[in-house]
Amino acid sequence: MTIDTNQNKVAQFFKHNFIVNLFEGGFFGLAISISSYQTILPLFISSYTNSAILIGLIPAIHSAGWQLPQLFFAGQVSRQLRYKPMVLAMTAHERIPFLGLAITAFFLPRFGPNVVLLFAFLMLSWQGLGGGVTAIAWQSLMSKVIIPNRWGIFFGMQGSFFSLFGAIGAVIAGYILDKNDSPFDFTLCFLITFVIMVLSWVILAMTREFESLPPSKNHSSSEFRTNLFRILSTDKNFRWYLIGRMLTSFAVMGVAFYTVYAVKNLGVSLISIGVMTSILFGIQIIANPILGWLGDHWNRRVVMIFGLCAAVGSSFLAIIAQNGDWFYIVFLLAGIANIASWTLGITMTLDFCSEEDRPAYIGLSNTLIAPANIIAPFIGGWLADFASYQSTFLGSVIGGIAAILVFIFFVKDPNNHYKVEITPLPEPEHP
Repeated sequence: MTIDTNQNKVAQFFKHNFIVNLFEGGFFGLAISISSYQTILPLFISSYTNSAILIGLIPAIHSAGWQLPQLFFAGQVSRQLRYKPMVLAMTAHERIPFLGLAITAFFLPRFGPNVVLLFAFLMLSWQGLGGGVTAIAWQSLMSKVIIPNRWGIFFGMQGSFFSLFGAIGAVIAGYILDKNDSPFDFTLCFLITFVIMVLSWVILAMTREFESLPPSKNHSSSEFRTNLFRILSTDKNFRWYLIGRMLTSFAVMGVAFYTVYAVKNLGVSLISIGVMTSILFGIQIIANPILGWLGDHWNRRVVMIFGLCAAVGSSFLAIIAQNGDWFYIVFLLAGIANIASWTLGITMTLDFCSEEDRPAYIGLSNTLIAPANIIAPFIGGWLADFASYQSTFLGSVIGGIAAILVFIFFVKDPNNHYKVEITPLPEPEHP
């Protein structure tokens, strides 16, 4: 692989950018865990409706909103001289909605549950789409300012900081819900999330990025669209990878229902839910850098398969759980599964492509699997409403096994760009 001369410039600020974005990820994790899509938000919505379908819609909006818009912004991103200004402008749309959720939780309950649900889902949709319009520029920025042979360990360690701070936030959220009455409990969670999101934005703005020209072959919109069709028609391995990622959506669809099932069916207390959420984040603190390092130095496809096995194990234990104590292990395995669907998904996508094709591959790998992320929670919610939560968890087991088979028999190891070695230059005194 030929190294872009900009990589030598990026290496000058590698240490600075590495540390800054670790802490940005940490504070983002702290914020999001206090209003978690897997625990706090399902509890908030379930206080106004008993519909499992609406509860399942929460992670669907989050995932689909994050993934669906990316391909439509990929061409614009590929023509940016610098990614950071676009990232800072767009990411405001994934942070401000939490202020809207705080206002919704505090002022709107007097107007009835339908009004609360309407405005809550409007805010969730805004937040999800805000993440989506930011995502491809953010991923491009990170892959630019972090040298290739450190992608795995960076995203792994950033995931650990996200989880470490998130574990603290989960306990804080559990304490807030236990010690405060509605609507002040959820209002406080959403408001604190917004304030910390602002701090996270300030830290992100400290990233140092050199200006560079976009790849010439992706410079025009027509050339970029032609390139998308070329990738899908000629890269068979990447197509199977997309199928495996789609099935991964079904492998983890049961996670969104763990909290509600444990509270309503097994009598788990809100404090215990906070501890379980802390375990969910805590295992990711340990496993994220380990799996990221293994991906850098060994084989990301095999590590992905390991994460999918954890997803299958998590759902299977949820099916046979006799009491709430089982869910400590269920959430532990779910934490490892989340790494497969997030950290490994980001880094493995980068391995399929050259730097010139990166925005296209990132956009395709996220937008094309968005429909699966939308459908999976709906199917999970439908199964829970019309059959049982155990049926939802069984669907996750089946989806996980199917994904494992695809990655074993059809996905081959992509190009190992992460093995390229770039020695960081001494960091100058001034940017």
